Amino acid sequence: MLPQPSAPGDETLGPTGLAAPEVLVTVRGGTLRGRREDGLTVLRGVRYATAQRFCPPVPEPAWSGVRDAVEHGGVSPQPQARPGSAGGRPEIGVQSEDCLNLTIVTPAADGARRPVIVWLHGGSYRSGAGSWDRYRTDGLAREGDVVVVSVTSRLGALGYLAAPGVSPGNLGLLDQIEALRWVRDNAADLGGDPDNVTLVGQSSGAHSIACLLGVAAARPLFRRVVLQSPPLGLGLGGAADTGRLGERFLARLDGDPLAASLDQVLTAQQAAERDVSGRGFTPAYGPVAGADPLPDADGWLAACRAGAGDLDVVLGTTRREMAYFLAGGPLSQRVPLLGRAVENSLISVFTWTAFTRPTQRFARLLAAAGARVFVYGIEGVASASPYRAGHCSDLPWLLGDEAAWAQVPMLAGQLWDDVHEHGRPLRSAWLSFAAGGAAALTAHGWTPYRGRRAAVRRFGA
Repeated sequence: MLPQPSAPGDETLGPTGLAAPEVLVTVRGGTLRGRREDGLTVLRGVRYATAQRFCPPVPEPAWSGVRDAVEHGGVSPQPQARPGSAGGRPEIGVQSEDCLNLTIVTPAADGARRPVIVWLHGGSYRSGAGSWDRYRTDGLAREGDVVVVSVTSRLGALGYLAAPGVSPGNLGLLDQIEALRWVRDNAADLGGDPDNVTLVGQSSGAHSIACLLGVAAARPLFRRVVLQSPPLGLGLGGAADTGRLGERFLARLDGDPLAASLDQVLTAQQAAERDVSGRGFTPAYGPVAGADPLPDADGWLAACRAGAGDLDVVLGTTRREMAYFLAGGPLSQRVPLLGRAVENSLISVFTWTAFTRPTQRFARLLAAAGARVFVYGIEGVASASPYRAGHCSDLPWLLGDEAAWAQVPMLAGQLWDDVHEHGRPLRSAWLSFAAGGAAALTAHGWTPYRGRRAAVRRFGA
């Protein structure tokens, strides 16, 4: 559907400070009112489903009239970032259980068949939202002439609690699948190609994509995947751990889980996490093997192999993933020289065991099953920051703008122009991959990965 201009004077200011006219875009369910901002059509807070607490999502029904899509929708209730985090304290937004919504950026809803990128954010399955400023995708959409859809879904206990008689687990994954169905049904109305959808995710978003590779019902909904820093060393949650966590959550809540306030839910969620801490780096809440839509662990691996034949995959890690979590800790502060040496050793060991090794194993598994697989590594840039080349260091290369990343400790001392320029090869690669898949990367000199270290593509210096 061609965007329709709003009435004269019906304008707001866009990010450039210029008038941002409202536009109407008709999708399968009805008409949305968005904004035309700096050459792009932006739709915010587009609901793709609704869900009662601890229940599976229900697809959003059609509506009559015009629905506003000019303001961000709710974000899943979540705790604040920990003080001193390498990623700073991002804005959270309005927290609400009515959080199943999308942020859509398209060059134009004009009937063209552009590649579609679906972004799944990270945050250990307990924080984040597709609407966050640091995940803004307008630059990516403009640079690559692509449609970008960012997904917001349920997190923490509301999305992944597994407790018999209360919550089945994996509701957040079911939300993501419902979002992908919405994209399939509406991409053509947004100027995109429903047959050319690439999932891109980072951290737990990448882990989610790995999970979806083993869900037969999800595989027809996308064509290619990019997994940035997937914590595949986590595997899938097992019945014992998730059952214990569910028990502790209900004990800490001490009341009806369906009637408790959001503050009570978050308080119980964090208390239960502390109760079961000490289980390595496994997040307290996350996908559970054997709960819909995931098969058990063996069935998941089998499904990943079965669906690999028509799949293009890019996946990789940063050189010092664990620096995001461990750098600048108390040991290095108390005993600087020895402390930093010990800290760097721990960063190397845990980066290898939690991220690099399991990611390369997964790459080999998919390649052996017939997928066209490419592996990369983020080397970072020269910096005095202890977080250099750490987890999330590739995010500002890909998404957001200077204002969104200005106060983030992991970028301290770096100029935004340099950050943006360092990200140019990464953005070019992802956009080429979304448009042309494996053939496009091969044409740009990438070597398919079959277990050889020399095939790993390096970004940064």
